[in-house]
Amino acid sequence: MQKTKLLLCSITLLLSSLFSFSQQRPNIVLIMADDMGYSDISCFGSEIPTPNLDRLASKGIRFTQFYNGARCCPTRASLLTGLFPHQAGIGQMTEGAADTSAYHWGTPGYQGYLNRNCVTLAEVLGSTGYHTYMSGKWHVGMQREERWPLQRGFEKYYGILEGATSYLKPQGGRGLWYMNTKLPPPQGNYYTTDAFTDSAIAFLQEQKDNKPFFLYLAFNAPHWPLQAKPQDIRKFEGVYDKGWDKIREERFARQQQMGIVDAHTKLSRRDTAVRAWDALTAAEKKDVAYRMQVYAAQVSCIDENVGKVIAALEKKGQLDNTLIIFLSDNGACPEPYKELGGGAVSDINNPELSGAISYGMGWANASNTPYRKWKRETEEGGISAPFIMCWPKGIGAKEENTIVTTPSYLPDIMPTFIDVAKAKYPAVYKGHSIYPITGRSLAPVFKGDTLSAHAYMYWEHESWQAVRRGNWKAVKDKKGTTWSLYDLSADRDEEHNLANEQAAILNDLVTHWNDWAKNSFVFPKHADPDDKRVE
Repeated sequence: MQKTKLLLCSITLLLSSLFSFSQQRPNIVLIMADDMGYSDISCFGSEIPTPNLDRLASKGIRFTQFYNGARCCPTRASLLTGLFPHQAGIGQMTEGAADTSAYHWGTPGYQGYLNRNCVTLAEVLGSTGYHTYMSGKWHVGMQREERWPLQRGFEKYYGILEGATSYLKPQGGRGLWYMNTKLPPPQGNYYTTDAFTDSAIAFLQEQKDNKPFFLYLAFNAPHWPLQAKPQDIRKFEGVYDKGWDKIREERFARQQQMGIVDAHTKLSRRDTAVRAWDALTAAEKKDVAYRMQVYAAQVSCIDENVGKVIAALEKKGQLDNTLIIFLSDNGACPEPYKELGGGAVSDINNPELSGAISYGMGWANASNTPYRKWKRETEEGGISAPFIMCWPKGIGAKEENTIVTTPSYLPDIMPTFIDVAKAKYPAVYKGHSIYPITGRSLAPVFKGDTLSAHAYMYWEHESWQAVRRGNWKAVKDKKGTTWSLYDLSADRDEEHNLANEQAAILNDLVTHWNDWAKNSFVFPKHADPDDKRVE
């Protein structure tokens, strides 16, 4: 009898310990916007009110030098795996519904889907007892079921596998999926940003146990096409009649006041492909101001839905012990590279369309205030992300509403989640060797500790290349044969090329970039031995 009592007591203590361990580890909510610029939310300088994201920032930490991967699917590959996108198999783009083999180039870095030498955040966190849910845009493998969310560690999934869709009526190859089932086009009053959030909240409400959860909510907004709810569009009536030059100036002034940029940062010159606002005709101004109005409505709806997630967590009593991270996947989008946008104004809010109906290069330039360039390119405007971390229980009171300026990037997310979840990163997973991660955890900032600096940081996408060491950054664009060099401590707007004056520094950066590229499957881009393209 005594042995039985002791055994029961031991079991009770064990279960209590396990329950306590489960509760101590935070829930994790990772929210990503799609093609949203650095300055498009109000806590990073925007005129677009985003009170819910502002709330997270006021109780959390903003990073002003957090970098993404310059484009949708390479960013997602790196975010989900903690690796560089080429290591995960998506050095270029990912396979689509219609284009099934264009990015399968026969080399390890260019397969067009996540390979099996990487593990996803869901696979790592699921292995340590987390529930794993995803709602929204996948965009890291589509052609075979083995490449879908449920086969890469998520328990539940609702969203689009493709890279873009109609907000109002997802259909065809850009249609909706629930779990592993293709859904018919939705009928009636439908909007993806709302639906993705409602599905995410439903997953949380369906959970009956006390295990921690990981939720990945990947909006397709504000990616083209321009489609927004009428009530959201009305909020911004007349706001953009003043034009992109004035909006850039006003955003920059707010960024200076907030401390998002330092005293050395200047507002970059308007892109050379964009005219001064006053040079546009009255008809052009009316057209493109309305496009920005719709874009702002899309951003506003993201914030509204972030608020719904916060409210759901509060209702369940889980907000305090939930780590929430918000970021954007790349700089604002200039596609299809027209000053005044793609498609006709009459195409806006046509539910049958899912193509590049967009707001154009002028507004993309404004969205990335104060930096140069945009999505796809590796200048600061292409890779700088608005980044917020909020964890009421985990962030010290003195660290609330603070700004971190230490450069950080996507490979740091996996180590951060492993750190707070007390998880382990595997060397082997389901019989496959897993590439080691090279990032470092962001968790020290929760208690006010200084982050260690990355020795070097690397990027490559479509032959746009960049490398950073301390405040020195070298950049080479797709058409260039030489590298440019910038001192970001004095010139983060990348206006003054110091390549000739600082040749030794540039040589060091380029040497390290080449070594990284060779070791991270950036080269070769094609299996063809006769491929002579300049990389």
